[in-house]
Amino acid sequence: MQHTTDTLVSPLDLRLAAQARRDHLLDGRRYPEGTAGALMTSEYSSLDSGLSASQAIDMLRREAADAETIYQSYVLDAQRNLLGTVSLRELILAAPDQPIDRIMVRKVICVCTATCQEDVARLMREHDLLAVPVLDEQGRLVGIVTYDDALDVVVDEATEDFHKGASITNHVGNLKDATIGLLYRKRVLWLVLLVFGNLFSGAGIAAFEETIAAHIALVFFLPLLVDSGGNAGAQSATLMVRGLATGEVVMRDWLRMLTRECGVALALGGTMAVAVASLGVLRGGPEIAVIVASSMLVIVLVGSLIGMSLPFLLSRFRLDPATASGPLVTSIADAAGVLVYFGIASQVLDI
Repeated sequence: MQHTTDTLVSPLDLRLAAQARRDHLLDGRRYPEGTAGALMTSEYSSLDSGLSASQAIDMLRREAADAETIYQSYVLDAQRNLLGTVSLRELILAAPDQPIDRIMVRKVICVCTATCQEDVARLMREHDLLAVPVLDEQGRLVGIVTYDDALDVVVDEATEDFHKGASITNHVGNLKDATIGLLYRKRVLWLVLLVFGNLFSGAGIAAFEETIAAHIALVFFLPLLVDSGGNAGAQSATLMVRGLATGEVVMRDWLRMLTRECGVALALGGTMAVAVASLGVLRGGPEIAVIVASSMLVIVLVGSLIGMSLPFLLSRFRLDPATASGPLVTSIADAAGVLVYFGIASQVLDI
């Protein structure tokens, strides 16, 4: 009979818990979009530090039916300060009279309401968390972010990065239901800007008209070379954008990444130079082969370094590095490739 009395929870405790949840729900409306405060839910399971394991289970049974998850409960004091966390598994396996403050984990990974939602999702992924508690400025628990909400953030961010990588300004929503006008507006801005950017490639070609007229065979290799530089740059940019997005790479890693990228690009460029040298011999003789092979090596190196450095540069100016992949890198690498190719040709052919 004594055990039955111990497991009862007073009506006052229930009213306070219900009031706290209503307060949390109201608080959540004030937090900016994209923060943990806006992403969190106020429906979490909380326990008083003075309960035993059996009392805690009984309390969860009574009032946690509407909680987002009961696999993890949060131990609070009277001011809703977070004291620790305890899992449902630990409560079930503990002795009925064991105090929960002896089995709870006191070092809790948590975030504040102003934390960026991408950082919340990254934290949950790194530590394999089902939920992460959210604290206000006073250190009180106001909600939790669950793994399914964090997964939605990851999906949305990945979709946004894919669109920016293709130079699409914003998320188009459901692609199947998108109108022609919407798709036009999302794609036209960057395409028009890149048209003017590609004028630099045309200007480079115009600057070497005499070289081209003297050796028309050079034109045959132009698309092959500039496309190779753009492709190498796009690959490098994609790797760097992803590394910056996941936190694997940070700004202070730029010099080390630059050194490594030089080695990789030289190896890639050397391999591709050998592959095209024979075509140069067939189309224009040994001199053209030297021009094409050396241009391939330099163009792939330059394109790779542009693709690697541009995401870091955008991050340095607090812009989204995802913009650096795809068409933007390709356009810059193309212009650089034209100048490198015909510059080397002019020197070798002495024109």
